[in-house]
Amino acid sequence: MARGIETTALREAGPSEAQRTLTAPLVQALWDSGLMQFMNPAAAGGREPGFAELIETWMEMARQDGSLGWIGIANLPSACFAAAYLPDEGFAEVFGAHDNRITMGGQFFPNGTGNKVPGGYEVSGAWQFGSGTGHSEYVCAGFLPMDGEEMVMGDDGMPVMQVAVVPREQVKFTDGWHVQGLKGTGSYDYELQEVFVPEYRTYPLFTREPKRGGDIYRFGVMPLTGCGHAAWALGVARSAIDDVVELAIEKTRMGEGNSIAHKLTFQRNLAHHEGMWRAAHRLVVDTYTAMEQRIAEGDALTPDMRAEMRIAATYATEASREVVQWAHLAAGTTAIREGSRLERAFRDMYTGTQHAFISENTYTEAGKLMLGLIEDSPAL
Repeated sequence: MARGIETTALREAGPSEAQRTLTAPLVQALWDSGLMQFMNPAAAGGREPGFAELIETWMEMARQDGSLGWIGIANLPSACFAAAYLPDEGFAEVFGAHDNRITMGGQFFPNGTGNKVPGGYEVSGAWQFGSGTGHSEYVCAGFLPMDGEEMVMGDDGMPVMQVAVVPREQVKFTDGWHVQGLKGTGSYDYELQEVFVPEYRTYPLFTREPKRGGDIYRFGVMPLTGCGHAAWALGVARSAIDDVVELAIEKTRMGEGNSIAHKLTFQRNLAHHEGMWRAAHRLVVDTYTAMEQRIAEGDALTPDMRAEMRIAATYATEASREVVQWAHLAAGTTAIREGSRLERAFRDMYTGTQHAFISENTYTEAGKLMLGLIEDSPAL
């Protein structure tokens, strides 16, 4: 499915950046290929893919274009989470009433509050970086339920966190998407002001109990999101390696008698960074598929398992950033020309790696867990 849209993806990469959200032809291609529903439970028209298939599909989308790949880890999971975790009434309203043809994006971090009212919540707040909202019919918004002036607390002593699923027409978009990279993702800022959201159109942020779908949805939002970030970074890095190899064979720098490919330093660094990429790729695939097998065998998802997955995702992202930086430098002036995928990959990578989800905090929280300083962390 992903390989089948490559021609459209490459043609629309520039126009998507120019309009700061995916073009209509590329969105249509995602639907026509089946990719937009790919990650959903079968009840919502999806294939319920396992981690191995998910990783390779996300990588292929990101290899073609960073913004397209980011949409793959934004729109696809947003829809699949809602399809898996919404109560039956909410699922019927959002998915069933639209023949499952629903695109969804947004921000899950609880930057809003929801005052409890009969039948649901009045949600207010402001969210940034709502990836994929430029072409989404529904927008997700994380919020903290409130009982008067007090946050609603869970049995674990932590505040309850919910995700609201809101029709586009009830959302106020404030844009703000004027950025260095990932320009084509339509990651707009948005606000809600006392918007009524029925309880059946909300679900717990940290739930691992799908109401429909198989084992993959027993991982919950955090591990699936981490896997997406890792696969995206690996895909962008793959494109950078492939493109710089092709360039090196063809390009001779000014004042030099042979192509870049004949330089010993390029040969050494190519092999080194290829090895780095392969190691990161295997770490991600092996870690996530091993955890998938344990869940399929009936194990509960433990903090240690979650930490292993997040370590793999963060390491793969950092390794991919180093790969892209090397390719950018090795490519010389080609990598600074607008329209070059190498140029776009550099900007996209250094934008995507600013995301809090694969920040240093992931390592420090995992380290605390390894040292026995904490028993669990919501950051994992």
